[in-house]
Amino acid sequence: VALKRMLNFNVPPVKNSTGEPVWKVLIYDRFGQDIISPLLSVKELRDMGITLHLLLHSDRDPIPDVPAIYFVMPTEENIDRMCQDLRNQLYESYYLNFISAISRSKLEDIANAAIGANAVTQVAKVFDQYLNFITLEDDMFVLCNQNKELVSYRAINRPDITDTEMETIMDTIVDSLFCFFVTLGAIPIIRCSRGTAAEMVAVKLDKKLRENLRDARNSLFTGDTLGAGQFSFQRPLLVLVDRNIDLATPLHHTWTYQALVHDVLDFHLNRVNLEESAGAESTPTGARPKKKNKKSYDLSASDKFWQKHKGSPFPEVAESVQQELESYRAQEDEVKRLKSIMGIEGEDEGAISMLSDNTAKLTSAVSSLPELLEKKRLIDLHTNVATAVLEHIKSRKLDVYFEYEEKIMSKSTLDKSLLDMISDPDAGTPEDKMRLFLIYYISSAQAPSEIDLEQYKKALMDAGCNLAPLSYIKQWK
Repeated sequence: VALKRMLNFNVPPVKNSTGEPVWKVLIYDRFGQDIISPLLSVKELRDMGITLHLLLHSDRDPIPDVPAIYFVMPTEENIDRMCQDLRNQLYESYYLNFISAISRSKLEDIANAAIGANAVTQVAKVFDQYLNFITLEDDMFVLCNQNKELVSYRAINRPDITDTEMETIMDTIVDSLFCFFVTLGAIPIIRCSRGTAAEMVAVKLDKKLRENLRDARNSLFTGDTLGAGQFSFQRPLLVLVDRNIDLATPLHHTWTYQALVHDVLDFHLNRVNLEESAGAESTPTGARPKKKNKKSYDLSASDKFWQKHKGSPFPEVAESVQQELESYRAQEDEVKRLKSIMGIEGEDEGAISMLSDNTAKLTSAVSSLPELLEKKRLIDLHTNVATAVLEHIKSRKLDVYFEYEEKIMSKSTLDKSLLDMISDPDAGTPEDKMRLFLIYYISSAQAPSEIDLEQYKKALMDAGCNLAPLSYIKQWK
């Protein structure tokens, strides 16, 4: 809703306006691109009048009679580039939207550039959008995708991190959380674990929210914000947890559809990239091997199959794809059968009466064609994705890992020894083996004895594992 409002020049879109949308250009940076792409498809953008969407730092031609909507982070180089656009008079008018709040000094830079370029009248609006978070699903958002290693678990837990770096990371996290609550129009009750990075984030966020509420005139949580139900008594609970409380879970091999796609395939911002296998036909000797095609698919909220099955165990998903395929084939056969009946020759009575029945049937069959095609597209998509996942499961024996780790984590009896799993050459990559061992190490009540540990280390080394993670976990434990 917030994005659509922004693309409509910051006024709420009117539902039933019959007029053509205003044609406009959308200019974003990489951050803006990541925020928009999981939520709005190119078609939806076009329906809102966005004829062209370009990266801020690409070479852009002037389009003097079109308004431009900018959606960028208020960084030095972005501001410089925007000032340059003003000087070059690229567009008719400029709507500047900042993903996070822009500082006073940078605003003045833009103002000076606008005065210098004699373009003050063309800068129509400047908005802080407070949209510095990436929504992937109705109930899930992530903080950042660009340079995400800068605000990662690793970055926070590096032994050589300086105080200033830590401050920067915390500020980045707080800024995104603040944006999220502004967009939600709600003020959370914050709970966190003490003495951890979570507490640092909580304290900073609390301070930022209080400062904003103190200034009643400019508070983001009062007045005509998006969710005007501010100060309602149902305040959301924000629980901040430090990852260290539970390190085994992110290492765990999973068994549900969405988690498997995320674990074994290249899956970012709701888009999965696959390499198509080159098929069974063998290339003649001496010929160059066929180039593998790369395909990417969007697994988004509009995909009904994904919504329904993303949390299902993988074997159920495979079954459901099969069922969908069968029901699709039945519908397709029905259309074919009706077509063949329509080609009836001869004037006998029976045929005429059948025809009038079948005309109605065919009409409904034809009107359901777009639906059928969409169904077929989804079936093909999930067949490809599920097949790719299945190849990984088979080649790495991920089902065995999943079951074994479940047993370790639930402290039940193990049916075969950990050493056998690690030294089995067919089961999994070195990384899989390392993950398994780390889960065992984290979950065990007392750490394995030095003699056992040496034995495990040797087995891991033989399997080609990098032992650096183990020394970190050992120290951590």
